[in-house]
Amino acid sequence: MKIILASASPRRKELMDLMEVPYQVIPSQFDEKRDESLEPEKQVEKLAYGKAKDVLDRTTGDRIIIGSDTLVYKDGKFYGKPKTEDVARKMLEELKDAYHEVITGLSIFIVKDDVVQEYISHDTTRIHIKDMSEKEIDQWIATGKALDKAGAYAIQEEFCVFIDRIEGSYFSTIGLPVHQVYDVIKQYC
Repeated sequence: MKIILASASPRRKELMDLMEVPYQVIPSQFDEKRDESLEPEKQVEKLAYGKAKDVLDRTTGDRIIIGSDTLVYKDGKFYGKPKTEDVARKMLEELKDAYHEVITGLSIFIVKDDVVQEYISHDTTRIHIKDMSEKEIDQWIATGKALDKAGAYAIQEEFCVFIDRIEGSYFSTIGLPVHQVYDVIKQYC
């Protein structure tokens, strides 16, 4: 059965590669507009569903389509991708020296003989960022990597030196709950 990742994210592609299953990438064209009235778990599930459904509607045949969405959340506030360095700096000031959650939604469509099954879930990981000095925050932002990451950081990059505790799945924080994806696709491949 054909497996399709509905994402252009290089991080999600790297995680799919770890499973050593053949797949193809068809990026979703779904408008990822957040609905801040939804609980964070429902929001990531809705966005993951929209991404996978977009690709489902544009493909045919027996296939498994995987959509995912990740957000950073703390004390009732969402931390998306910062648009400026000042916003990134403010985010890191708020996230440092405390726990926050990284919530990744997952939506998988399984199509076999024109019968569609859906798997929708999410995975939550608690992350603690060490206290960071102003200089450390500025050095991280100067790498240019803060602006395209939710919460203004990437756990798998140089920022890892500031992560001192993880409660949950490391891979989900990068953008794909690999353990859940594997459990679904192994039933069909």
